Amino acid sequence: MSVPKASDVLATELRERILSGEFAEGTPLPPERELVTQTRMSRTTVREALRILEVQGLIRIRAGRAGGAFVQQPDEESVASSVEMLIRGRRLRLASVHQTREAIEPTCARLAALQRSDADLRAIEAANDAVSNSDDLESFLRANVDWHVAVAAAGRNEILTGMMMALSRAIYTATKTDGFVNDEVRSIAVRAHRSVTRAIRERDPDAAERRMARHVHSYATAALEVEDRTTVTLSEGE
Repeated sequence: MSVPKASDVLATELRERILSGEFAEGTPLPPERELVTQTRMSRTTVREALRILEVQGLIRIRAGRAGGAFVQQPDEESVASSVEMLIRGRRLRLASVHQTREAIEPTCARLAALQRSDADLRAIEAANDAVSNSDDLESFLRANVDWHVAVAAAGRNEILTGMMMALSRAIYTATKTDGFVNDEVRSIAVRAHRSVTRAIRERDPDAAERRMARHVHSYATAALEVEDRTTVTLSEGE
């Protein structure tokens, strides 16, 4: 039989109380000394349980006289961190990352066309302007990530947004090479982004989904062939 550690048991109990809403966001957990008294566990066990919750993004630890463990609700970053750890920890193939992206990102574009606000559209357009104006590999890749995440965020689906944050980071790392990202790739990416953005601006979900599917598929194909070629051909969309 596998007996769970006391710290895992305590972390699980506190986690459920946080997720159930018993501890509202921003409120402090009982002080460490009080938790030791209530649970009859050692201070080391209580601290380990709190560290587990901190890693999971459910509390934040503040130092000082007014410090303590304060509750925070999971957000898109929590999803992104979990997926990112899965990708890195299991050393998943880049092909798997691209397949996942092709499966969900066209839906992100569709939702963006249906749900976006004017502020969302400005964020999407600003990110694409940054892609267009980037003068080095680093700035291009970061702006590219910002654009894809902005599209996902405009769809108002926190799970998809978190997934896109993690997938974009993984692809950013894998394609951080001048052998793949050249002037042609940048130019085509800008035009493809503008095509998708136009559909989102016009609230045309079918066009947004179709154009994004074409863009991410061609990008994935090119990225997976990066080691075997010297030039890149990507679809520009419509």
